[in-house]
Amino acid sequence: MMSRMQTVSPIDGRVVVARDYASDDQLARAIAHAVVAQKDWRRLTLAERMTLIRAGVDNVLADEAELARDITLQMGRPLSQTPGEIAGFGERARHMIGLAEEALAPIQLPAKDGATRFITRDAVGVVLTIAPWNYPLLTAVNSIVPALLAGNAVLLKPSDQTPTSAERVVEAFVRAGVPAGAFQFVHATHEQVAQMMRSPEIGYVSFTGSVQGGVAIETQAAGRFIGTGLELGGLDAAYVRADADVEAAVESIVDGAYFNAGQSCCGIQRIFVARTVYDDFVERASALASRYVLGDPMSPDTTLGPVVRASSADRVRAAVAQAVAQGAVNTIDAARFKKAQPGTAYVAPALLTVPHTQWAIMREECFGPVACVMPINDDAAAMAAINDCDFGLTAAIYTRDMPTAITLGQQLDVGTVFMNRCDYLDPGLAWTGVKQSGNGVSLSILGFGPLTQPKSFHLRA
Repeated sequence: MMSRMQTVSPIDGRVVVARDYASDDQLARAIAHAVVAQKDWRRLTLAERMTLIRAGVDNVLADEAELARDITLQMGRPLSQTPGEIAGFGERARHMIGLAEEALAPIQLPAKDGATRFITRDAVGVVLTIAPWNYPLLTAVNSIVPALLAGNAVLLKPSDQTPTSAERVVEAFVRAGVPAGAFQFVHATHEQVAQMMRSPEIGYVSFTGSVQGGVAIETQAAGRFIGTGLELGGLDAAYVRADADVEAAVESIVDGAYFNAGQSCCGIQRIFVARTVYDDFVERASALASRYVLGDPMSPDTTLGPVVRASSADRVRAAVAQAVAQGAVNTIDAARFKKAQPGTAYVAPALLTVPHTQWAIMREECFGPVACVMPINDDAAAMAAINDCDFGLTAAIYTRDMPTAITLGQQLDVGTVFMNRCDYLDPGLAWTGVKQSGNGVSLSILGFGPLTQPKSFHLRA
């Protein structure tokens, strides 16, 4: 079994972090420590937990510069953009803190036959959060904060690509007074994570990652009868109606497709545009995407960084080449992006015109700076095209007609419907998916449910 991990920066291929994986004994001790600490943590009042967690969030925000630099160095997002992730961590955390009293309050029922009746929300015990590299803080916060608020202990397993984000966040919370055992990070191999999930002390697993990873989580948790929250990706779509503000739609969709080099579960990969505005949309979108500056993400002039590793870049380039060989037209001149060279992690953005939804580029998650655009005849055809997909995370409708957007949204097999925006999480709304986008729910008042166990009381005097 591997005993040491290395993080290779996509910027230049250097090893920028090296850590020992925990030994099996160390993992067992971490779990045992979490079990003990959780008993004391849950005995604190909710108000006391809220105070400590709020202070931990403040510490994270104070560490913005170091966290942002780490994330950029380790996964390649431009440093000018990475602070937004730390700000988003704070926004989501504070929103969940603000919901905690309502979400965790006992549900009081009217007296019946002289009995007092109510339902409480108990902690599930120890929560294992497995975070990805593309948004290591924005994904982890969705389970970490509500889990801790509910009185659970949390073990945070970061990606090997972005290990220090977990280290810094745990340190910030512990520095604020959250007991060390109640919130820990662990560096572990895939085999060790599987072993942890088989541990009877783990009461819930939150995972963000690939479909294959989600299948592995379900397989390992089978027979444990514990909750799993699986957020597995998107292949998300945008529909631009004939009545849309095309200029505004282009600005929103281009950002939603290419931000973070397209490495977002809710990034836009499929674009369906009403025929009457199709040519205008394609011309504007191609021009805007062509203005991206691909380069060293540490430079303030860079607006598009590398993808996470050279092998990922090779896969993205191969997907684009296959689509072009089938007849797609890349409306962006890749020669404009000198940094995009074979063997590197730098990929030129691509906007591909396609005739239908059956090509691989329209059916498989690319996870790179690639979007496909297709003309569409009417609303019915657009809804059918969006639903013709194995995923169902989000979809965006660009229109000036809100009642129609609501009507169309009700026909979509997705977890979130946007109107005139995309690639965004509102912490007040439930974040959830259907089909191969996973299961479970996080954020909003509903996000506390999976992290707690209802207990019913039926009391006679």
